[in-house]
Amino acid sequence: MPSRALLSGTDANLARSAALTLEFIRRDGPQSRPDLATKTGLGRTALTQRLTVLQEAGLVMEGEYGESTGGRNPRLLRLNASAGLILGLELGATSFTVGVTDLDGSVLALRNAVCEIASGPEPVLSRVEKVLKDMLAEARLSQGDVWGVGVGLPGPVEYATGCPIEPPIMPGWNNYPVRERLTAAFQAPVWVDNDVNVLALGELRSKRELRRQDFIYVKVGTGIGAGLVSTGRLHRGAQGSAGDIGHVAVAEAENVACRCGKYGCLEAIAGGGALALQGVRAAQNGRSPILQRRFAETGNVTARDVTVAARSGDHFSVEALTRSGKTIGSVLSTLVNFFNPSIILMGGGVVSSGGQLLASIRETVYQRSLPLATRDLVIRPAHLNSTGEGGVIGAAHLALDELFDPATFQRLITHGPPRSVEELHSGTGSV
Repeated sequence: MPSRALLSGTDANLARSAALTLEFIRRDGPQSRPDLATKTGLGRTALTQRLTVLQEAGLVMEGEYGESTGGRNPRLLRLNASAGLILGLELGATSFTVGVTDLDGSVLALRNAVCEIASGPEPVLSRVEKVLKDMLAEARLSQGDVWGVGVGLPGPVEYATGCPIEPPIMPGWNNYPVRERLTAAFQAPVWVDNDVNVLALGELRSKRELRRQDFIYVKVGTGIGAGLVSTGRLHRGAQGSAGDIGHVAVAEAENVACRCGKYGCLEAIAGGGALALQGVRAAQNGRSPILQRRFAETGNVTARDVTVAARSGDHFSVEALTRSGKTIGSVLSTLVNFFNPSIILMGGGVVSSGGQLLASIRETVYQRSLPLATRDLVIRPAHLNSTGEGGVIGAAHLALDELFDPATFQRLITHGPPRSVEELHSGTGSV
């Protein structure tokens, strides 16, 4: 940010208005001045003042020429995406994906690594920090250019503190200060959310047609969760636990223990962990010859093995996926009646491995939801699920949305990128 001293006198109202102007450029891409005037409702002088603030802050620059609507071709204004870097992290039960993005959320580097989250926060986060720092070094990117870090965790997260709260598949992580740990490692503010919220945010920011939609992102992996987006905004609820459908009680699981300590949870009989357990039993009792061979080769059966066997026509595996799909679909039909989304996006490893589960979910939702609620409802795989980038992109935008929040934008443009969330909200820092 080369002109911070020039911006030190920028008042809060002007900074907030400049942030709202920047929002149109971030969300809609390069814009001409006439287009921005129409979208913001600002007059020519007022718009010029806001754009001057953004240009002096190094956040906006002139780009290529746009199409003429009469007269000279207008010069387009675009986000200076190379002004800083964002780190994105999606942690799963057995692996994590990390990436480096620019300020537009475009992925510059991406890496996936095997890691058991049940081993605890210290070894997992130490590994994450090393992989991220190695990535920056290999890409010849400076850690000093990191403006923020976004993190998605596979469990309930109190968004205000960034702490996981009694996460069922994360022993040792309860109330662990993830934000403080990573802030110390990268000297940048860190925001932490549930992994499904991060995945939903990745889809929301990547597909323009979703930006004013009501949709649900459903992840079926080791566990099951949902991210809720209403008119283009992520809905977290009062503490951040909205959408945790994996622990909704279902009659079919009444006597089945869940890792959360309760009985009867959806993911206890329909999640990837449950499918894997059913697969092991089918291999051991001979109900599935394909899984029996797999178990003999590896000593284990995964949910992915079940989906692969189903694609090969294995009767047990087809039945297991159909049964899981019906149970998940039954819970989703309640959400459809309650929330009335236009789209349900399906993601997670179990969904990406085969179509039987998705087909069963679709059939059940359309059968059990109200006709009006399903009249235009689309249920499809998430756009980014097959690329592996969804969590990193969503985590990056988690940080970007907070950094460019109009409420704190004055601090950003007058003092430069903060070194912590607390510093961003305090309005302090060295100029």
